[in-house]
Amino acid sequence: MNSKISNKKRVSLIVLLLGLSLLAMLLSLRIGSAPIPVGDLVNIMMGRGDRTAPLLQSILLEVRMPRIFLSFLVGLGLGASGTVMQSLLQNPLASSYTLGVSSGASLGASAVMLLGINFMSTSVMMSIGGFSLGLLTVFVVLLFAHHFSQALDNQTIILVGMVLSLFINSFLTLLMTFSPDYMQRIIFWQLGSFSGASWENVKLLSLTFIFSFLCLIYFHREMDILSFGDVFALSQGVEVKRTKIILIGLSTLLTGASVALTGVIGFVDLVAPHVARRLFGATHRWVLPSSALVGGLLCVLADTVARSILQSRELPIGAVTALIGAPFFCYIFFRKGQV
Repeated sequence: MNSKISNKKRVSLIVLLLGLSLLAMLLSLRIGSAPIPVGDLVNIMMGRGDRTAPLLQSILLEVRMPRIFLSFLVGLGLGASGTVMQSLLQNPLASSYTLGVSSGASLGASAVMLLGINFMSTSVMMSIGGFSLGLLTVFVVLLFAHHFSQALDNQTIILVGMVLSLFINSFLTLLMTFSPDYMQRIIFWQLGSFSGASWENVKLLSLTFIFSFLCLIYFHREMDILSFGDVFALSQGVEVKRTKIILIGLSTLLTGASVALTGVIGFVDLVAPHVARRLFGATHRWVLPSSALVGGLLCVLADTVARSILQSRELPIGAVTALIGAPFFCYIFFRKGQV
């Protein structure tokens, strides 16, 4: 649709996405095992907490608000990083996990859990372990890819990432087999959850996202050119290898920080870029922010469903994003007979 879309319409669509995201977040504040009436919600938001029950204030300010903000930030990061990976690797099925970030993070968090490393709280150590091993995995992928292809060929990067992910996943399966007591907890972490959200997590991820996103926007022209291939990019004066390493590093930082705090959440980074391109065309100056907003909206909606559809338990967020994302993804691709 959208090679000829006007900038005015693009701005209108961005505002619409922001409005839908805000509406979804406000609705999510009300919905849960303890529904909060609109009047109480308004009183608390306006600083008139003395007119509402202390329990409702605590639920809203200490549980739901950080959780909703964290889910939105994670979606922002996954949407943006997915866009970078698809453009950089010229593969519409590429995602921010293609290079093994999720596999490495899962192994790191599981290792912390199994080894009982507790210099700080277990959840904090799992986040540190997941983030560190996720980044290390991508570093190893780039190292091997550079060994096989000095120019960091896209196909080589993808293949090395897939092989290393399979190896790590097989090792993780062995760990769970020999540690059945931790199997359920590891599997639940792999499927993702926002239940451990805190304002500290929100602050940390906010800083990470702002830094990474501003850097990505700075490279929007290079991403536009790289989407036509490495040879064309070289002819346009782009330092392909250096630019790829920087963009992959920024994308990994976004994904690694998100996965470390919430576990593995799939499908968001695959669906959001395609939706954004359908609405805004291929220009990354517009696709990056719109893909981030689509990802944020999807994560907020998925988390609302995950914690409210069943009263007695919470669904894994990764399962919900797949249930929401898969049919929508099929609709996007098949409505015009495209595969």
